[in-house]
Amino acid sequence: MTLPLLDRVPRPFDADATYDAFVEWSGDRGLTLYPAQDEAVIEIVSGANVILSTPTGTGKSLVAVAAHAASVAQGGRSFYTAPIKALVSEKFFQLVEIFGAQNVGMVTGDSSVNADAPIICCTAEILANLALRQGADADVDQVVMDEFHFYGDSDRGWAWQVPLITLSRAQFILMSATLGDVTDIAADLTRRTGRVTAQVTGVERPVPLHFSYAKTPVQETVEELLETRQAPVYIVHFSQAAAMERAQALSSIRVVTRDQRDEIAEAIGGFRFNTAFGKTLSRLVRAGIGVHHAGMLPRYRRLVETLAQRGLLRVICGTDTLGVGINVPIRTVLITALSKYDGQRMRQLSAREFHQIAGRAGRAGYDTAGTVVVLAPDHEIENEVAVRKAGDDPKKLKKVVRKKAPAGFVNWSAASFERLVEAQPEPLAPHLQLTAAMLINVIARGGDVVGDIRSLVFDNHEPRARQFELARRALDIFRTLRDAGVVEVRPPAASLHSLAEIRLTVDLQPNFALNQPLSPFALAAIELLDPHEAPGTPGVGTGHYSLDVVSIIESTLDDPRPILSQQQYKARGEAVGAMKQEGIEYDQRMELLEEVTWPKLLDELLAQSFETFASSQPWVRDFELSPKSVVRDMFERSMSFGEYVSFYQLARSEGLVLRYLSDAFRAVRQTVPEEAKNEELLDLIEWLGELVRQVDSSLVDEWAELIDPASHLPEDEAAVVPPAPPSVVTNRRAFTVLVRNELFRRVQLAALQRDDELADLDPDVDWPDALDRYYDEHDEIGVGPAARSPQLVAIDETDAPNGVWRVEQTIDDPAGDRDWRIRAEVDLDASADEGAAVVRVTEVVRL
Repeated sequence: MTLPLLDRVPRPFDADATYDAFVEWSGDRGLTLYPAQDEAVIEIVSGANVILSTPTGTGKSLVAVAAHAASVAQGGRSFYTAPIKALVSEKFFQLVEIFGAQNVGMVTGDSSVNADAPIICCTAEILANLALRQGADADVDQVVMDEFHFYGDSDRGWAWQVPLITLSRAQFILMSATLGDVTDIAADLTRRTGRVTAQVTGVERPVPLHFSYAKTPVQETVEELLETRQAPVYIVHFSQAAAMERAQALSSIRVVTRDQRDEIAEAIGGFRFNTAFGKTLSRLVRAGIGVHHAGMLPRYRRLVETLAQRGLLRVICGTDTLGVGINVPIRTVLITALSKYDGQRMRQLSAREFHQIAGRAGRAGYDTAGTVVVLAPDHEIENEVAVRKAGDDPKKLKKVVRKKAPAGFVNWSAASFERLVEAQPEPLAPHLQLTAAMLINVIARGGDVVGDIRSLVFDNHEPRARQFELARRALDIFRTLRDAGVVEVRPPAASLHSLAEIRLTVDLQPNFALNQPLSPFALAAIELLDPHEAPGTPGVGTGHYSLDVVSIIESTLDDPRPILSQQQYKARGEAVGAMKQEGIEYDQRMELLEEVTWPKLLDELLAQSFETFASSQPWVRDFELSPKSVVRDMFERSMSFGEYVSFYQLARSEGLVLRYLSDAFRAVRQTVPEEAKNEELLDLIEWLGELVRQVDSSLVDEWAELIDPASHLPEDEAAVVPPAPPSVVTNRRAFTVLVRNELFRRVQLAALQRDDELADLDPDVDWPDALDRYYDEHDEIGVGPAARSPQLVAIDETDAPNGVWRVEQTIDDPAGDRDWRIRAEVDLDASADEGAAVVRVTEVVRL
């Protein structure tokens, strides 16, 4: 058994002995340090800052491990930061394996695990806010910043700059494959920390890259790469839709042999492809073609990554997001374009973006070289194909009509390709921002507040003109905080050298302004509601307390734009149909449609409450309240995950939908006080958690593993088929809600008199006859909050040992007789198999 790393490093700390211990430990794991790694580790144990800018595949993660070990050996506290939570979580588990669960913690905006550990994993924003709150005295001895090129991100770069200019006691290790010239950053780091800053850059790749520019169609290019044994091939697109379309187009060619297909099928075994996208993915991966993008369910992405790591996929179609911290072994990167839409405009790739993507090619230990192929624009390829068809015949060549780039197309050429290949990544530009939340954190630090703010504003990496802009911004924010009574200025004491004291008048919660900065507002808004009101009772909200609480929480979450866009699209389609029936003219319809958007429950109440809250807590104006309804919409429509995705045509964004539901589940569970959770809200929380778990248990399990990381076995990561989630039937509370939802779906369809849909659900029931008899007595069926009350559902578990529940839904009729019932059976075994409530209606009766 290999001796753990921390058991090898000497105590008390000795630089040479620590270096020797790390090299020995690496060797025992079959790893020999590259020269750049060796140089970086020597500098780290010597106490220097290190800027490690070496190509992908040169082992920067191993250098980070050495840094953490050196810090712990000295009794210090080391922070690892990365730009995305998924990468932070992945690193957490890796470090737990190496250093032990007791030595590694993770901090997020809404929870923390082992927060006092000597090694902490967090996003850059977490560390930045800690630095602002505690300044140079923060308990941070070392900072390892991964993907440091995010320093140049216009929206998030501030979080990479703040620790550099604030934590003067710390040792910094800044890592990225694409940094460019960092001379100024290195010099400033040395000035602030008093440490030498070593730049380990310009390193030769252990697996060199061969670049080429192709004027052949994608399919032809891929076939040639497969024939010349250049697989696995990663085909890079700049939209998820394009990646999926390419994968389906390539399924027409032979990518793998019959034996390879059998090997893939055996590896996949009983993997659950139980969504619309999953069924398509199943067909593709069995043909040796993977799809990889951020919109996929995590378990589908992990499946593709695991199959690729085993060498079973020869082609993967994905997006450029693969460049951030994902370990998928690739021999060839095929880039389909050198221009992309960046959210504001179409533009050519920067040198940094190009090299970040290209750097994924070439597998250390497998390949002697990596291949990067860039495709010419479509019109250039078509011209080349036409010229090839004409051959050497001068007459045919003369007749070739060369196509030009489409109007508005951001073009590229072989020349721009060659320029990118030779170009160094652009220098990183600083993007420091200043918000009320940041200023409050600095003021909360106490001490010389004026001096600390002046240092933040003027002693940073920004150009002088930008510093004066920040100074004006700081004054504006300060006046707002003072006028709101959040900050007070006490006059100086009688002493000649005394200064005015600036202090907060409010206590800040420990996780102030981290990942859920609007949580304090949510708590205040929830207090406006009455958890004891009966469903349907007129009040401040909509008459449905538990769903109103969900709406408040949803308004504080980040917008899932693809979902909201589809909700708006469907709402506008329905509005157009209604307006046409009313005979509204086209021009007026178009004008009215501008006002139709996605569902915004409690919009007016939330807007008023937000203004009231902001009058005394003006910092919340740094963050945007965004009313929306995704969780509530799904619940009110009584839909399963798959039905909801299908209803809004979100198959390409399944992962985003699930991630949003998971975030909402954690937020409502952790933000809402226990005393504000009535029985219906507890039911809803359980339903939401179980829904997420049944679709992809990895998101919920990940948080359970964080609490007990010792239970996380690294070898499980390599398994193609993840363990099945616990039976949905065993979570009785959540399962009961699923059953009630299935029954209420029938009520909703009956209220709309949709006989055909009801017949599809229950072919053995004569729904038309039942509805005719009901509507002979009543004009409508209630579907409001009172109609879906749990009190209107009776569950008989007498036959549960035989795998059956008998259930009965009372229909809320306008006369209040409540003598019409929907009776059904719940198949427990089938429910366990499908991860959903399987309900079969047996009769619709009048008592």
